Amino acid sequence: MKLLSGKELAATIKLEIAKEAAEIIDSGAKAPHLAAVLVGEDPASQTYVASKEKNSREVGMMSSIYRYKEDISERELLEVVDFLNVDEEIDGFIVQLPLPKHIDEQKVIERILPSKDIDGFHPVNLGRMMLGLPAFLPATPMGIMTMLERYDIETAGKHCVVLGRSHIVGTPISVLLSRKANPGNCTVTVCHSFTQDIASYTREADILIVAMGKQHFVKGDMVKKGVVVIDVGMHRVPDETKKSGFRLTGDVDFEEVSKKCSSITPVPGGVGPMTIVSLLQNTLKAAKRSREVGK
Repeated sequence: MKLLSGKELAATIKLEIAKEAAEIIDSGAKAPHLAAVLVGEDPASQTYVASKEKNSREVGMMSSIYRYKEDISERELLEVVDFLNVDEEIDGFIVQLPLPKHIDEQKVIERILPSKDIDGFHPVNLGRMMLGLPAFLPATPMGIMTMLERYDIETAGKHCVVLGRSHIVGTPISVLLSRKANPGNCTVTVCHSFTQDIASYTREADILIVAMGKQHFVKGDMVKKGVVVIDVGMHRVPDETKKSGFRLTGDVDFEEVSKKCSSITPVPGGVGPMTIVSLLQNTLKAAKRSREVGK
């Protein structure tokens, strides 16, 4: 069984990003600049945004966090987005999800300029992705594709089963893996909460991507021997033996499933670090584009 370490791969890619960022700065241009908008006090969102800031600075990028209270109005948040859209110092930015219930997330996403939408959620970027045109890809699917490529996982002609159909992970990765490309050329099946007898599909998977949001949903008897498993889930489980008071676990029962895998991602240290490094790659791409336009 081969462990697909996103942590190790992300460290390698960060060195590559740092080199390119340094070349931009050495050319006399400003450093790539990533910004994040954080609304409210959600601990998971705060941790994630802090990690983005830390990783940005490690590769020589500038990073800014715009923090707002949970009771910010939708109009006020849209004005923040408008400000960042025209701020020439910012190459790309994200609005951290989820947002409070009184704010229409889709309206906020659609307000972001596609050229600064490094989360890859704007309909323009998703539409270009569907057509195989250059676009900012959603960070988690992009990270998964990078893992498959860098770890030399064969995808052509394989049956990939995706559990989950969100526009953040499930739907984009199903599109990317079905494209005529490498990685790609898979036959893809998408399962979701209305799929009956999900195990009958997962047992047929050569590659299984799990983004159901249900802790230990996939058990050992749900996969065949030799399967490649990508676990996107992340759950906090109380654990008094940990300094933090909790441990992280995924949508896959690692102990059971790993015994049958040819390759599998761990949780933590798997897809998570690749999501963040993909965001940095999108920021670098946005920076390079903006400097080309400015010439």
